[in-house]
Amino acid sequence: MKHDASSPIQYIKGVGPHRASLLERLGIRSVKDALYYLPFRYEDRSNTQRINRLTPDNPATITGKILKAELITKNRGFKIFELTITDGQELMRIKWFNQAYLKKTFKPGQTAVFYGIVKTGFRGIGFEMQNPEYELIAEDDDETDTIHTGRIVPVYRCTEGISQRQLRSIMHNVVASASQISDPLPPELITKYRLPLLSECILNVHFPQNGQDMEKLNQGATIFHKRLSFDELFQFQLGLALKKSRQQKEAGIAFKPDMNLINSLINALPFQLTSAQQRVIKEILQDMKSESPMNRLLQGDVGSGKTIVALISMLAAVECGFQAALMAPTEILAEQHFLNFKKYEDLLGIRIELITSATKNRSSDINNKKESDILIGTHALIQKDIEFKKLGLIIIDEQHRFGVIQRAALRQKGINPDTLVMTATPIPRTLSMTLYGELDCSVIDELPPLRTPVTTRIFDDKSMDSIYKHIDEETKKSRQVYIIYPLIEESEKINLRDAIKGMNDFSSKFPDLNVALLHGRMPTIQREEVMRKFKAGDINILVSTTVIEVGVDVPNATLMVIIHAERFGLSQLHQLRGRVGRGAERSYCALVAHGTTEDSKKRLEAMQQTTDGFRLSEVDLQIRGPGEFFGTRQSGMPDLKAADLLRDTRILEAARKEALSIVEHDPMLEKYPMLKDAVEALWGKKLEILSTA
Repeated sequence: MKHDASSPIQYIKGVGPHRASLLERLGIRSVKDALYYLPFRYEDRSNTQRINRLTPDNPATITGKILKAELITKNRGFKIFELTITDGQELMRIKWFNQAYLKKTFKPGQTAVFYGIVKTGFRGIGFEMQNPEYELIAEDDDETDTIHTGRIVPVYRCTEGISQRQLRSIMHNVVASASQISDPLPPELITKYRLPLLSECILNVHFPQNGQDMEKLNQGATIFHKRLSFDELFQFQLGLALKKSRQQKEAGIAFKPDMNLINSLINALPFQLTSAQQRVIKEILQDMKSESPMNRLLQGDVGSGKTIVALISMLAAVECGFQAALMAPTEILAEQHFLNFKKYEDLLGIRIELITSATKNRSSDINNKKESDILIGTHALIQKDIEFKKLGLIIIDEQHRFGVIQRAALRQKGINPDTLVMTATPIPRTLSMTLYGELDCSVIDELPPLRTPVTTRIFDDKSMDSIYKHIDEETKKSRQVYIIYPLIEESEKINLRDAIKGMNDFSSKFPDLNVALLHGRMPTIQREEVMRKFKAGDINILVSTTVIEVGVDVPNATLMVIIHAERFGLSQLHQLRGRVGRGAERSYCALVAHGTTEDSKKRLEAMQQTTDGFRLSEVDLQIRGPGEFFGTRQSGMPDLKAADLLRDTRILEAARKEALSIVEHDPMLEKYPMLKDAVEALWGKKLEILSTA
């Protein structure tokens, strides 16, 4: 029976309602879902061996005739189902433990193929296999028609309730029963890149022909895999190109600032802007002059000076009679931005306000905020009771911490305002054009001249004495220290050190020093006071949670100690380390690990080897994979099933080039109805452009 791609998986032979519910856990609801649920590796079981050529402890494929099939009951009802087979010359035993139902499957006289690890037989005599994969061969069958043995076999990620063998059989039925698959890729691209047909690709990625290059198969690098990756990345890039095309057609605000406020600020700064900052400011101001809304990404490593670029951008909007808003992911960061900007308020003659859940609660007149020129806040900015008089520019800081809906909600507070999104998580270029393909990109790739590289070392929890000694040395030079903990207070569920106990311990260890605590549950006023004292040098050691991860700028702090460093992500460790090395003095970061996994060891070693955020982001991507690295649910990215953003960077570049070209000439994909359907299916509700056609 033939099925089209949209048919429910339930109706495929061997599935039914119960297995359909199990397959749904794997994201398989339709025939199309199954066709694109690709094997994650392959095993070569094609080389059938003679029994007398087998070697113990190695995998092998053998074909044999069953001479005897018996169920043996051992002590306490333990059952062994045992076959005796022959390849025409030698005998061998095949055993399964506690699988008595197999007695109904195998009968003497049958021929079968078996694949498993070869073991030395009982008392060292002969060979045997335990719990092998198997396949019966009927007299009129061709041995090449097998799917579990005797060939290159696909291996899928399974779920509880469905075995590898069952899932492979279902996939075979899906591939066999699917009718001719419609191919949405424009024929001219198939010809241009010499790509195989889609139906041929589907067959060969699920059930490769014997003789295929196993290394290429397991790397997802065969021509068939590459074609599926190209399709997916091409459709993905089409979505981004369509988004960008729509944005460029929207009527925006053409900002033409007179530069008086901007020049007043630049002249008042206690430092010179780097050439990278100057270049990026020029790009942003040029964008803001356009009549289309700006949609720009500003990337910059820790300490590169994105904050002052943000303020200059906001002043451009204010000079033209508009308001600007900056949304930060945490109250600490919002407060830090507010305090940094507030000190220029009188000089510039503008009004800057802070809006967080805490300030809202103590504000008697929320609508006073309507008169402010610049509003700094958390997600509290997008609440219904916060109104703007004339919002012209929005800036999203650490944008990966916000969902698509939150970013859109802030945009809707104005009429097509310009948008600048900032991130201190550097992303390799080919990957940023995937995640932020609809945005123009600016990169601050230069650190201020006074910044010194931070020396990073890994310690175990038994090396605290050397860390205490280092703290003593730094504080005697009148320098300051951060101690970072993963938790605020002790947890019964997780055996981790906590900040409250840590503060008490460090206070006891250094009775002559001022040790203070900072965490996210403290009232805003109390947090502001702690930070004010730390910046003023009145606090020697600040014990904190990750609330100081971004934005906090204390040049006199020269030592960062991270307790349970193995529990933090690489991006988070890099951000935390960025709190030191912000002045001219040599700075240090001590990563204290309380036991490591393979992944956490890689993260810590990468931190010790480099301070380059772009290099660290590549390592992070390799460890976590793109889905977790980007947080696809948060970012609005569709899930990629065939493509690998690390492996397929060249394919991605080609796909992007072709997508931009097609959208330029056919912005509604009118010439390509199947392609339009495929793009809508990939993007779902995240892409509403085509549905308006």
